[in-house]
Amino acid sequence: MPNKAARFVSRLTSNTLALVLAGGRGSRLGMLTDWRTKPAVPFGGKFRIIDFTLSNCINSDIKRICVLTQYKSHSLIQHLLNGWSSRNAEQGYFIDIIPAQQWVDEHQWYQGTADAVYQSHDIIESYAPEYVLVLAGDHIYSMDYGEMLAAHVDSGADFTIACHAVPVRDANQFGVMQIDETGRIIDFEEKPETPKPMPDNPDLALSSMGIYVFSLGYLSDQLIRDAADEMSSHDFGKDIIPHAIKNGDHVHSYQLENPSRCEEPYWRDVGTVDAYYQANMELISPTPPFNIYDTEWRIMTYQAQLPPAHFLGRGHACGIENSMVSGGCEIEISKLFNSILFSNVKVHQGCELDGILALPGCEIGRGSYLRNVILDNQCRIPEGTVIGVNPEDDAKRFTLSENGIVVVNRKMLGQDDGYIPGIIRESPDTASQS
Repeated sequence: MPNKAARFVSRLTSNTLALVLAGGRGSRLGMLTDWRTKPAVPFGGKFRIIDFTLSNCINSDIKRICVLTQYKSHSLIQHLLNGWSSRNAEQGYFIDIIPAQQWVDEHQWYQGTADAVYQSHDIIESYAPEYVLVLAGDHIYSMDYGEMLAAHVDSGADFTIACHAVPVRDANQFGVMQIDETGRIIDFEEKPETPKPMPDNPDLALSSMGIYVFSLGYLSDQLIRDAADEMSSHDFGKDIIPHAIKNGDHVHSYQLENPSRCEEPYWRDVGTVDAYYQANMELISPTPPFNIYDTEWRIMTYQAQLPPAHFLGRGHACGIENSMVSGGCEIEISKLFNSILFSNVKVHQGCELDGILALPGCEIGRGSYLRNVILDNQCRIPEGTVIGVNPEDDAKRFTLSENGIVVVNRKMLGQDDGYIPGIIRESPDTASQS
């Protein structure tokens, strides 16, 4: 980037406040969000989902960040305090955690995404940013927000929305837009039953990523107007965007680009069990579409002080293929295929694991066979357990996704002893297991 352009982007990012919406439950993830909000769900062996959005902010040189929380936020807040607050002095940025506080009505929590921002409006104004960048805290992607800010200013738009092409069959889960030849949004529908395809590709639809740029003044006007509308659901996708387009405001699109330039853009909404499982599995494919090892665009997180992973045994009785194993794990004479073991997972002798996500602190008993399974935190699998072979049998004991992924938690195993993911009992390092 030429120096002049770099200075322009640097000025924009330094005058921007990022608002990360992290209060949603993510009910389609089922039991994985029973005790934690969706942005706090573990992902990719050592991360939380929110780490990807926060890392994008830091890599984009956006140093003023507010995280808006609501649903079961304890695990998320502990992760932010342990993993992100320590970097403030080192890198010159701050993360302000803003819990739902019922500022507008003492009997009412956030009614929608726009209402969440509106109820925090006084705090936002106190930072006096020139631009406000609204982000979802529950997607997996890499993105340079500085380039989006520059595109917003260059276009002269009132409001810019980041977008990404997705298969038409999946687009009914997102806001779908139509744009003209200049990139201006001329039509928008939130989660339409029949999504409109892109004019030049009938198999794809241009979908909102839930990422928005506004000037502070324009955002304030829209939030105040919307809050006074008793017919509004107070949501960006359902209310703010359609009103702006209908009103003739300049609502512009910004299509996602990968910061590395040499790779295809990657964005995943991990809102269902199958989408969450598949996005994790993509990381261990022979040619992963998302590079978490990019040293130029690092994914940052809280790293507990754990010993290296330890593999015991040799010969045909043990082996590992296309898998990730995190710190603190112990694997004893077992076979591991196409799997991700998060921190502090112990696998006893004679196990065969294929297509497994074992979240932090799990223990798998001797001689167990598991295939296409997600184990929630701290599950203790009894010796000789078989899961993932007989769907009818699995459905009686556990939960199955639409694609047949088996989800197991402690309660299903009869281990409901009061453990709640995110509650620290002994030392700060146990926060990595929440």
